[in-house]
Amino acid sequence: MKSIMSMDYEELKSEITEKLGWERYRADQIANWIYDKHVLDFSEMTNLSKEYRRILGENYYVDKLELVDKQVSKIDGTTKYLWKLNDGNTIESVLIFYPNRISACISTQVGCPVGCKFCATGMSGFMRNLSAGEIVSQIIHMEKEARIRIGNVVYMGMGEPFLNYDNVIKSLKIVNHPKMIGIGIRHITVSTVGIPGKIVSFAEDGMNARLAISLHAAYNHKRDFLVPLNVKYPIEEIIQAAREYQKITKNRVSVEYIMIKEFNDYDSDAEKLAEVLKGLKVFVNLIPVNPVVRDFRRPSRGRIEAFKRILERHGIEVEVRVEKGTDIDAACGQLRIRSGKLRRAFK
Repeated sequence: MKSIMSMDYEELKSEITEKLGWERYRADQIANWIYDKHVLDFSEMTNLSKEYRRILGENYYVDKLELVDKQVSKIDGTTKYLWKLNDGNTIESVLIFYPNRISACISTQVGCPVGCKFCATGMSGFMRNLSAGEIVSQIIHMEKEARIRIGNVVYMGMGEPFLNYDNVIKSLKIVNHPKMIGIGIRHITVSTVGIPGKIVSFAEDGMNARLAISLHAAYNHKRDFLVPLNVKYPIEEIIQAAREYQKITKNRVSVEYIMIKEFNDYDSDAEKLAEVLKGLKVFVNLIPVNPVVRDFRRPSRGRIEAFKRILERHGIEVEVRVEKGTDIDAACGQLRIRSGKLRRAFK
């Protein structure tokens, strides 16, 4: 059986018209049921005949997620979900509320192979890639569960998106298509620790979604420790790929920088970061480390502001990220660790 949610619009249309021999508008009806009405059972798609519904049920499936756990922040309403997949694996998604928008943070892998030292997801290891349908399904299930419409999506949950490149690109097409989820491409951000070849491919494929690079250090020896993949793809190669991306797309690049006390928060780190980013049109997000790892502590507010001022003196646009969901396990991977077998393993 095929996942109908892993098909982009052109594939769905082809499947309906060429394989099943149905009228083209049936593809629109099915897409409307799933992506607009959030109906995930073919038997309930009542503007299709019973015969058509039977054929769909015998040949295709909809990626359904089972809600295992949910945490809601009493401070700002940030909602974190733990979903069970068909194979029993679990993934996390987060719903974030801002004054002018509702944003979803979604996962692309079960676990993560990168193993960043500050990341709870990396602690749980890597199981597999998510299909395009499983990626997209997170948005549908959050909209359905919370009875809201999501306007922004960040591929910043569990996993490294560019290590699941083909499924991520297909899911982007589904999220963006007006007859599917229909979120504007400039309201979609893909975050990567930096796979140079895929950064360039991302630009050449013409999706035009926003790009965020999780840099976290300006010196290779520090980044080697925080992000083990840096040994293979050092900072210089990542920045060169970002320059190529910018040359092709003309888009500004976001740079994520986790701040860890007495590790990467010195004035010299800020000066080096400004040097590394020179000539790039960037926006830097400074993110106080989430205390997932006991040895990592947050710098003082004064230290963060001093770091910020150095970047601003070099003409770099920079902000300290407004924290959301601080009273719940907001960092990806934490809720998963605290549930079931993973909770027991990490006590």
